[in-house]
Amino acid sequence: MPQFDLYTFLTQATVLLFAIVFHECAHGFVADKLGDPTARLQGRITLNPVPHIDPFGTIILPLITLLLPGGFFFGYAKPVPVTTTNLRNPRSGSIWVAFAGPASNFLLALLAAIALALVPAGGGEKSFSAFIQPLLITALYVNVYLGVFNLMPFPPLDGSWILMGLLPLNLALSYSRLRPYGMLILAALLWTRLISVFMWPARVLIGALGQLASL
Repeated sequence: MPQFDLYTFLTQATVLLFAIVFHECAHGFVADKLGDPTARLQGRITLNPVPHIDPFGTIILPLITLLLPGGFFFGYAKPVPVTTTNLRNPRSGSIWVAFAGPASNFLLALLAAIALALVPAGGGEKSFSAFIQPLLITALYVNVYLGVFNLMPFPPLDGSWILMGLLPLNLALSYSRLRPYGMLILAALLWTRLISVFMWPARVLIGALGQLASL
């Protein structure tokens, strides 16, 4: 079993919780702007994590992944409710609502990279830099991986809604039949490690943001 590091756990948990809450808020915010007030009326466009907590995805899954080898720390929040028929243009609107989540994570990763570039190096183990740099580096990595992961074209991830909105209607209907098997597909990709085929853009983006941050 990997050695437990309380500071690392708290840092990763805090960053992950904020990232997934911000992600869900972005879905609700864009949906509201495009005509669907469902998330706003249910109090889900808020950075308060309590309304977004999913018992398994927000608490149990992160603890399980913490205990697994490989250092992959993951979780998810309760999906924000979206009524696509309320959107002024349901087909194109659903694409923008779905894309808003990953886009919000890429924005947070960019802000983390900019902050890293501005934080002075050195200062000793007890300095502000020594405290904030690991937090910002974690924010960069977590948000890039979360954004890229959610863009994969498998239900129930955001990428599947984007792809379904882009496909011709007949193909979109055929593609929607995969939805009941989405979690099985994701589990198979994780088990066989084929998920790395879809996650390579994360390494490219981290490299680019790393250069910006002078890592």
